[in-house]
Amino acid sequence: MRYYISDLHFYHENLNYQMDHRGFSNAAEMNAHMIRQWNSKIRDRDEVVVLGDLSLGSGEETNRILSQLKGRISLIEGNHDSYLTDRQFDRSRLEWVKPYAELRDNKRKVILSHYPMICYNGQYRRDEEGRPRSYMLYGHVHDTFDEALVNRYQEETRRAERPACHGGPPLSVPCQMINCFCMFSDYIPLTLDEWIETDGKRRSGRTDEISFRTEGTEKSENAFDKFRKDSTKFYTPHCITGRNPVNCEYGYNRDSTEAGEDKM
Repeated sequence: MRYYISDLHFYHENLNYQMDHRGFSNAAEMNAHMIRQWNSKIRDRDEVVVLGDLSLGSGEETNRILSQLKGRISLIEGNHDSYLTDRQFDRSRLEWVKPYAELRDNKRKVILSHYPMICYNGQYRRDEEGRPRSYMLYGHVHDTFDEALVNRYQEETRRAERPACHGGPPLSVPCQMINCFCMFSDYIPLTLDEWIETDGKRRSGRTDEISFRTEGTEKSENAFDKFRKDSTKFYTPHCITGRNPVNCEYGYNRDSTEAGEDKM
């Protein structure tokens, strides 16, 4: 079986108090819990693809983590996987390391990247029953403001219609992007089908409301409606609220991109 998971961030103690607010007392407690959760499901012959940001530890520290995790592990490189350049890191524990990959999973294509890709290979393709033939699996954005923007893009895209290539009625876009963030699965790697089910349930109960501050006015409005009116302007994310509040502390705007991008 093949499983997927992203952004475990072993040794990243600050995530217990900032951004994710994971709630463990320290990194050691967090590491131990994530190892238990992983091994509760994964067996030695299972394949696990980590979609980036496995560990913030040194090469030796990450070696110790990998020695305790079951399965044949592969890695899509993330922006925090700096242990890969540490001479003490044992790469032989990983099946492969790539910045991007396309794999087949039970007759479906999976596009694998640490970063969400809004235009990915095969995003228009459907099977005979109308289900997506291609899935974009990503990480990086955790459960932040950026994830809310990706969710909103996906909702708008699924409602859109595009002209058929050879005539006929317009076609909808099956756009299927899934954030494999570890906290969405309680730190347990999931199969593609499990992620599809988990993602659907998570989205069905989510009501993110994104307001935008436009130039010269304090009026908030739907960004995508405004974008349809005038696609030449740049609108800066302002705030977000909803039944599942998204942490805005590390969102970004045009003046603070550098301050926010290293937080994920």
